[in-house]
Amino acid sequence: MSRLMLPTFALAVFFVGATEFMLSTMLSPLASAFDTTPAHASWLVSSYAFSYAVAAPIFGFLSDRIDRRRLLLASLVLFAIDGFALTIAPSFSVAIALRIFGGLASAALIPTAFALISDIMPANRQSAAMGAVMVGMTFGIIAGPVIAGILTEALDWRVPFLVTAVGCLLTFAVAHRVIPQSTTRRTETNMRRFGWLAKGSIVRFWVAKGLWNGTAVAGFLLAGEVLRQRHDLSVGIVGTILFAFGLGLLVGNLSVGWAVRRFRGDERTLMAALLLLCVSVGTFMIAPLPLAGALVCLIVWGFSLGLAAPTSTSVLARRSEDDKGQVLAVSESFNNLTILAVLPIAALQLEAAGPAGTMMVLGITLAVALLLTAADLWS
Repeated sequence: MSRLMLPTFALAVFFVGATEFMLSTMLSPLASAFDTTPAHASWLVSSYAFSYAVAAPIFGFLSDRIDRRRLLLASLVLFAIDGFALTIAPSFSVAIALRIFGGLASAALIPTAFALISDIMPANRQSAAMGAVMVGMTFGIIAGPVIAGILTEALDWRVPFLVTAVGCLLTFAVAHRVIPQSTTRRTETNMRRFGWLAKGSIVRFWVAKGLWNGTAVAGFLLAGEVLRQRHDLSVGIVGTILFAFGLGLLVGNLSVGWAVRRFRGDERTLMAALLLLCVSVGTFMIAPLPLAGALVCLIVWGFSLGLAAPTSTSVLARRSEDDKGQVLAVSESFNNLTILAVLPIAALQLEAAGPAGTMMVLGITLAVALLLTAADLWS
C-alpha cells in the first residue's frame, strides 16, 4: 500500500471542505459579480448543501454496486469541471445550477472516499485512518475561508474556484496511481434486499450519529452570536476566537488512534467523546464563563467532535459490510437534515430566551443521541 494513499484521500476531502466553506467570505464579491445581494448570493451555499443532502444516498447506493475507485476519480474530475465553469457563468441562475452540480459531485466523493478506506485498510487501523483523512476536511473548513478571502481581495473572486479546480485535477492524477484497484466482492443478495435496514444496530447507530453530529454543528453555528451577546465583541474578534474550535477539531482527528487504544475500542472511545461533547456544549451555553473559559470550551467541543466523527464512521462502515457506501451516505444526509431542523429552532430560542433556551433545544437531541449510543454500547 502506498504511503501517499491516505494523504491523497485527505487532499480530496480538503478541496470539498474548502470549496463549501470558502463562500462564507465571498458572498459580497459574488453578489457584485452576479448583480444581486449578499442575501441572495447565500443561495450559492444553500443550493450546494441541499443537493448534497438529497444526492448522497443515491451515490452511496451506486458505490455499493460499481467500482468505488472509479466513482471517486470521476467525482474529482466533475468537481474540477464545476469550479472551472463557475468562473465563466454568465448569470446568477447558471451559477446556482453549477453549485447544485458541485453538490452532486461532493455527494459522490465524500461517502465513497470513506467507504474505500474501509475496503482497503485493516479493521484495527480504520478509525485512525479515517481520522487522518478527516484532517484534510478540517483544514479545508478552517483554511478555505481564509485563503479564499486573501485571493479574492488580492486578485479576483474567480481565483479561489480556479485553485480548487486545478487542485482536484492534480489530486485525480495522484489518486489514479496510488489508490489500488478494488478487490472487494459485493454480496448481491444483501444489495437487492437492503438488508442493513433490518439491522437495528446499524439504524440505531446512524440515527444517533446524525443527531449528535448535526446538533454539535448547529450549536457551533450559533456560538459566535452567543459570544457577541455575552462579551460585546466585534465580528473579527469572534472569528478569531471561533478558530479555537477548528484547532480542537484538528487535534481530535489526529488523536483517534491514541484514543481507540486508550479506551480499548471504537465504541468506548465514541461514548467517552460524546460525554465530553455534551459537557463542553452545555457549559459553553449555560455557564456565565469569562472569555478564557469560553475559549477552553470551544477547544474541548471541537476536540470531542474530532474524535467522535471518524470513530463513528469506522463503526458504521464495519457494521454495514457490503452496504457501507449507502449507509455512510445516508448518515451524511441525516447529519445535514438534523442541522436544517435544529438550527432554526435553536436560533429562535437564542433570540427569545438566550443561550439557556438554545441549550434546551440542543440538550434534547444530544440526550436522545447519548441514550441511543449507550444502548448500543451495552446491547
